[in-house]
Amino acid sequence: MQAWEITKLGEPREALKVQNLSQKEILEKHVRIKVDAFSMNFFDILQCRGEYQEKPELPFTPGAEVSGVITEVGWNANFRKGQRVLATPLLPNGGYAEEVVVDEKNVYRIPETMSSDDAAAIYITYQSALYGLKYRGTIQSGETVLVHAASGGIGSAAVQLAKAFGATVIATAGSKDKLQKCTEIGADFTINYREEDFVPIVKEITNGKGADIIFDPVGGDTFQKSRKCIAFDGRLLVIGFAGGKIPEAPANHVLIKNYSIVGVHFGYFKSLFPEKVQELHEELMDLYVQGNVKPLIYKKYRFEEVIEGLEALESRLTYGKLIVQL
Repeated sequence: MQAWEITKLGEPREALKVQNLSQKEILEKHVRIKVDAFSMNFFDILQCRGEYQEKPELPFTPGAEVSGVITEVGWNANFRKGQRVLATPLLPNGGYAEEVVVDEKNVYRIPETMSSDDAAAIYITYQSALYGLKYRGTIQSGETVLVHAASGGIGSAAVQLAKAFGATVIATAGSKDKLQKCTEIGADFTINYREEDFVPIVKEITNGKGADIIFDPVGGDTFQKSRKCIAFDGRLLVIGFAGGKIPEAPANHVLIKNYSIVGVHFGYFKSLFPEKVQELHEELMDLYVQGNVKPLIYKKYRFEEVIEGLEALESRLTYGKLIVQL
């Protein structure tokens, strides 16, 4: 069985090598999956560098999202051979591999109409965005949602989900091509944050009210500017800090404008309430079957092209998700 392994720390081209590995033993309530596709995420690059919070002993296989077909089930498992699924394998036995063995609690059924590429691309970003918008942001039809980094994996998911819930969506991105992608997936208004100050534009679009929900995976200065165009009773969703700087907010400003700063930590939520994550998954699959969401995929790579894909992702010139097909 072939798999990519991080054999030493460094940039992906230095760190990753294809290895021939023996088959993993299958345990109780585990399933073996022949991988059809897996997705690449920026945190895979951080793992190559040794900069991610999880630091398994070398060597290890990265990869947090796969789709495929179950080829073997362990004792007492609730799945069967032949089922198409998506799964979230855990380190050190990640998904950059021809097959994975995964605890069934991290395996999810998919509809027959869902492609393997979409299945590999949908879990992390759409689950996080759905949890953030609906359960932390309490999104309502008719509200205005400002989505930052809207052409990225989680941003594009937020755009589609906000539209599915009946919101008006304002999307920010850093190039004309990325803004075009935002429009194609449903954004009502787009702003190039490299060329324009989004604060007055958001106020103009909302007739001075501001955005009811701001979906912010960037942090830093973007967070600080977002506070200036959030509506009274608004919710500023803290998704992450892709900009590299963790911001602070003055409590008096939160009080004066009566808005909420809401943390969205999907990974911790999943560890505490796995049964609720299953409910989110079923809701997400329904939205997919209805045509309300579909992962925005930048490019599909072959197994031997993983390095090229990660270098493209590292350039930050991509949009949506990057998929590897086996």
